[in-house]
Amino acid sequence: MAANPEFMNQPQIGFKLDGEEVFALEGETILQAAKRHGKEIPHLCYSDNLRPDGNCRACVVEIEGERVLAPSCCRKPSEGMNIKAESERAVRSQKMVLELLKSDMPKQSQSPYTLKSELDFWAEKMDVGTPRFKGRSQPQADLSHPAISVNLDACIQCTRCLRACREEQMNDVIGYANRGSHSEIVFDISDPMGASSCVACGECVQACPTGALMPAGNVGLQEADKTVDSTCPYCGVGCLIKYHVKDNKILYTEGRDGYTNHFRLCVKGRYGFNYIHNPLRLTKPLIRREGVPKSTELLDPNDLDKEFREATWEEALDFAANGLKKIRDEKGKKALAGLGSAKGSNEEAYLFQKLVRIGFGSNNVDHCTRLCHASSVVALLECLGSGAVSNPVSDVAQAEVIIIIGSNPTVNHPVGATFMKNAAKRGTKIILMDPNRTAIAKYASHVLQFRPDTDVALLNGIMHTILAENLQNDAYIKQYTEGFDQMRTHLRNYSPEKVAPICGIDAETIKEVARLYATSKGSMILWGMGVSQHIHGTDNARCLIALALMTGQIGRPGTGLHPLRGQNNVQGASDVGLIPMVYPDYESVEDPKFRAKYEKLWNTELDPKRGLTTVEMIHAILDGEVFGMYIEGENPAMSDPNQNHARKALASLEHLVVQDIFLTETAGFADVILPASAFYEKTGTFSNTDRRVQMGRQAVNPPGEAKQDLWIIQEIAKRLGCDWNYQGPEDVFNEMRQAMTSIAGMTWERLENEDSLTYPLENVGDPGQPIIFTDGFPTATGRGRFVPADFIHADELPDNEYPLIFITGRQLEHWHTGSMTRHSPTLDSIEPDPVVSVHPLDLEKLGIEPGGFITVESRRGKLSAYARAELGIQQGTVFMAFCYNEASSNLVTNDALDPAAKIPEFKFCAVKAYAGGTPDQRIN
Repeated sequence: MAANPEFMNQPQIGFKLDGEEVFALEGETILQAAKRHGKEIPHLCYSDNLRPDGNCRACVVEIEGERVLAPSCCRKPSEGMNIKAESERAVRSQKMVLELLKSDMPKQSQSPYTLKSELDFWAEKMDVGTPRFKGRSQPQADLSHPAISVNLDACIQCTRCLRACREEQMNDVIGYANRGSHSEIVFDISDPMGASSCVACGECVQACPTGALMPAGNVGLQEADKTVDSTCPYCGVGCLIKYHVKDNKILYTEGRDGYTNHFRLCVKGRYGFNYIHNPLRLTKPLIRREGVPKSTELLDPNDLDKEFREATWEEALDFAANGLKKIRDEKGKKALAGLGSAKGSNEEAYLFQKLVRIGFGSNNVDHCTRLCHASSVVALLECLGSGAVSNPVSDVAQAEVIIIIGSNPTVNHPVGATFMKNAAKRGTKIILMDPNRTAIAKYASHVLQFRPDTDVALLNGIMHTILAENLQNDAYIKQYTEGFDQMRTHLRNYSPEKVAPICGIDAETIKEVARLYATSKGSMILWGMGVSQHIHGTDNARCLIALALMTGQIGRPGTGLHPLRGQNNVQGASDVGLIPMVYPDYESVEDPKFRAKYEKLWNTELDPKRGLTTVEMIHAILDGEVFGMYIEGENPAMSDPNQNHARKALASLEHLVVQDIFLTETAGFADVILPASAFYEKTGTFSNTDRRVQMGRQAVNPPGEAKQDLWIIQEIAKRLGCDWNYQGPEDVFNEMRQAMTSIAGMTWERLENEDSLTYPLENVGDPGQPIIFTDGFPTATGRGRFVPADFIHADELPDNEYPLIFITGRQLEHWHTGSMTRHSPTLDSIEPDPVVSVHPLDLEKLGIEPGGFITVESRRGKLSAYARAELGIQQGTVFMAFCYNEASSNLVTNDALDPAAKIPEFKFCAVKAYAGGTPDQRIN
């Protein structure tokens, strides 16, 4: 047959299907080729994104010359093969399979759990009537899980759920037990799903063809009014999602085939959307009542009416802007500061930083990047000339070696972690470096559980080995780097034998890891806040960059440097200038050339000095230098370190404007509260950890009188003298393109059509660059720079009074300060109580039973929570997530700063722990 011109560059296999000449591409099955040609063959155990299993036999076809029917989902055609999917024999067999499966359904009828049963679809299409066969016994429903309903009376044992759990997400919770009529799907060792190790990613629910596994609450029986293609509001992976909406409420979600997730989601993306429907949402502007003083304690929501009164939008906006304007005019431009949001869109972040720089008149603007990856960005800019990741997360599929350091991806970036686990299954070696033995250790070839605070010593020891054994890439160093001789001299003092007793990793293991990383065809480094949140966080990142430079493990597929971004738009918010020392595209505010560029674009004079960072703003308030703040979507009363200190500062502000969706802990200190829009209630662009700019689309309307953030920011700006008239996010995006070379070639129309584009994309029509630094670096010399880093200790070390090390982080079910996820009834019911994770032997020493109360105390504050025994926690350390306001971890943490990045040392402070105490009452 003649080759199809659409696939001219691919091998084609010609064959006959029901008398028609068709072709298959190399690797395609009969079913896949048939679908591409518009031919329908019944199938149930097959799914496009799962390995074909061929166990249901609904897709059998007749192949000329063969005795038995073949499952088309598993069989590949060969040249000249004659296949009949619609022959009498094939159709009779297909219908028999469907009839047998339908006989086992509840009441031998349609699925009572979903309107989208694939079995019902095919049974109707093939005209399969009431089954003639006796059904099997009907298992009882399992409704033990808050997010997922299990109704195995509708299970056809196609094993799609098993393959999704075991092979896609690699959680290995679902199994297939027993034989014959007793065979069944089980969770762990036949536990109720709610008591199993299920992490509620929902991959099994999305895979199930009959409704046997469904989102809780019978939402599968409701017909959606519409579906909306958008993205996820949580971590930096930026999964693409389809939202099913009815009556202005999201019913349920499905993963889309996005570049970053390929249909996969995690518990937050799948089930964490319902916080927006919480009755505690802010729906009307609020102004603090006259004569009601601010307390340093968190506001009890029951006292809201005592401290605040409702106002019209006009009154609230005037009150908010006039208070800021009064301080600016009477006390100077530096007396104001602004905190924007990494959860909002690029357009919102861009307008917010522009408002501060023009309306306030200073560069006192920051956001949560200061609390997560500021040190990574500083080191990347210093050494490589760009703060961007070099390769996408998906490049782990092409790497031979992956270093994961200071990151717990199964918790913080769960979908990204699935691709790391998939790579390990295919033979990629994962080297895990972390003070905690995290869940991904199960897939690692090497686990280096080093002592907290000793990253620099360990990394220098690895680099020493590379040079001592002559494993460095001399050609790459000569062509693309500078400063190597100083690095070589520096590393002489860091032999593995010398650093081993410091970091707690034996010298031979350090050497073996160095050899693996340096000699592989492709080695990739991914890191998280375990690297960045130290006073030596910038030094940690400098070491990782040097490691890549000296081996040439950068600029190619399967190599590179990737600091995993925490929030959904922390990358984008930084890119568009929501930080105090740079304009959009990381152009320095202190460089006259860049300042002139923005003065011309914005038609105003700009401050030539860098502004205050997040923690510096808190200090400046207490030092009598900052008197007013505008906080949009940030929660420093929970996220800042040394929280008693931070809350005292917020309470002492002369004027505080808070724009948010809930009465956050920070909002309780406000003078005016402006009810804003949640992620699902707005349209805009969001940039994920891969540098992919993605289109987020509005799915529902804000509740009550809540308004779009973009509108609120613009209304405040107008009242501060800014003559703005943006009609919507597209207008703002078009201005961003004028400011930012990196996205100058992106168009709103193309983003609408393609959903996501990767920058740099400088010219219209360019494909974008997923991998950068392929031919040098955007530094002044075009070379990557080695910056030696000496090992130093944390600001505060354990002693006799405070003998333990306190480490903070996130947990799977909750997000950041919990302002979204703890208002999700689904997520909060999975993990409702504050816990402190401790090694079992340490708990025994403290005389505390798992589940008992534990109090953790530092020099700055104390908290009480429930004790959780975890073997992965190193002895002498305790770990806690920072999402619980009734036991806030940041009451304890240290606000000492990295001198280069001004990031606080969240990952290390000295504490003592003892039995007793109870969590405070939760502030909703």
